Amino acid sequence: MDNVSIVRIFILTGLNETNNYRVALLTLTFLYYCMILFFNLTIIMIIILDKNLHEPMYILLCSFCINGLYGTAGFYPKFIFDLLSSSHVISYETCLLQAFVMYSFACSDLSILAVMAYDRYLAICRPLHYLSFMSKSRLSKMVCFSWITPLCIFSINVALTSRLRLCSTNIQKILCVNWIIVKLACPNANTIPNNIIAYFTIFLYLSHGIFVIWTYMHLIKTSVRSKDDRVKFMQTCVPHLASLTTFAATILFDMMNMRFGSTDLPQSLQNFISIEFLLIPPVLNPLIYGFKLTKIRHRILGFVHVEKK
Repeated sequence: MDNVSIVRIFILTGLNETNNYRVALLTLTFLYYCMILFFNLTIIMIIILDKNLHEPMYILLCSFCINGLYGTAGFYPKFIFDLLSSSHVISYETCLLQAFVMYSFACSDLSILAVMAYDRYLAICRPLHYLSFMSKSRLSKMVCFSWITPLCIFSINVALTSRLRLCSTNIQKILCVNWIIVKLACPNANTIPNNIIAYFTIFLYLSHGIFVIWTYMHLIKTSVRSKDDRVKFMQTCVPHLASLTTFAATILFDMMNMRFGSTDLPQSLQNFISIEFLLIPPVLNPLIYGFKLTKIRHRILGFVHVEKK
């Protein structure tokens, strides 16, 4: 233990196979990140500037897009810089910060999706109580809960990771995640607190998923009763369900690969799996809501029509 040096820098070995097509990957990544910024900022600005959209569903959508910008900002600028550089390294502090951003972004997404499911449950299943339950004060508390809870949990998580003595500097990914850093700990390091927090976090956010399933059981049961409820379900719940399914699939796939995946998979495929949640949802979510939600679609089409004139 005494012979182990203190790690101050990590090597991202997942980027080793990008040398042959670095320019193409750099161009595509930059353009893709610009798309993410444009789509999400468009939805955010439309909701902020249009007072008719200052309703719980749209405010939650706005926070959803803001969280998407937060998560992608923790990955794409650093990844673009790595593609421009010949050495793929990241400092210890920056690696912990990126791990914190990645996890808090993912869990905030799930929390916001759970609140959005609750909002749709009240709107369709209990319309007479909707305004009293989804008051501005309660909505503000829910949004704050969606953001602050993951930030607090993963502050503890990263703090526990920072106390570990590490015996390796190689991260076989293109980004830092907390679980990978913990796996670099020396054999005699005490990782029990890290595991306790990890299982607590899994339980907490698994309960979010169970809550969403419960709300959709009631939503579907209520929606089949009348044509109006079916229309409302198709217009407002289908985008949410698509976002939830996409998010859950990408996160679950990454977690399963990270903990149980084979190292024999091609590095490029491992890289894709590890950043799916940063590739698909940040672009797909604003597109789904932009085209499916009538009010937002009309604002976008109206803006395009004005520009053509």
